[in-house]
Amino acid sequence: MLKFTEISSVAAYLPIDNIDTDMIIPKQFLKVITRSGLGKKLFFEMRFDETGKEKADFVLNKDPFNKAQILIAGDNFGCGSSREHAPWSLLDFGIRCIIATSFADIFYNNCFENGILPIVVDKNTLNNLSKTAENKDILSINLEGQTIQSVNGAIKFEIDEFKKFRLINGLDSIGITAQKIEDIKIFEESQKNNFPWLWQQA
Repeated sequence: MLKFTEISSVAAYLPIDNIDTDMIIPKQFLKVITRSGLGKKLFFEMRFDETGKEKADFVLNKDPFNKAQILIAGDNFGCGSSREHAPWSLLDFGIRCIIATSFADIFYNNCFENGILPIVVDKNTLNNLSKTAENKDILSINLEGQTIQSVNGAIKFEIDEFKKFRLINGLDSIGITAQKIEDIKIFEESQKNNFPWLWQQA
């Protein structure tokens, strides 16, 4: 998993509440099990018309927001079904950080499994950041210091310490488990010695 320490980027502002996972990546694109290529399908029904042509007025189709690593959204981002393809598509597009006033729980936790930093801010802070985004000013996100730096100064954000540790070190659940591989081997050897019949081949 990609590590997250600090990024600087313009931010794309998508002023919509209750963006669900089907809006992020529609159900017809869930047949694949690989993460690459899904960025082209991100927000598909909002980004493209019925002929497949990009809609000029959609923020992620505009320069420089089509290269944004930061997405600013509204309330309850990532609600709906618990499809992991949603963070996969965001990451493949290039989004590393999402700022919103709240997130759906499953989507929020899936972000930490995929190297994306979700930041919760209050509505006043979101409004101020949205103006920064619309002015095409750069935002800098520092995870270690837990700050969002804009032209108007630094904003502190809260994050669970363990989730912060995982992102900084690029550790998903498998990576966390792999850190205990020696302990796992010791346990398995103990089990083989004490309960050998559990390890017999059928």
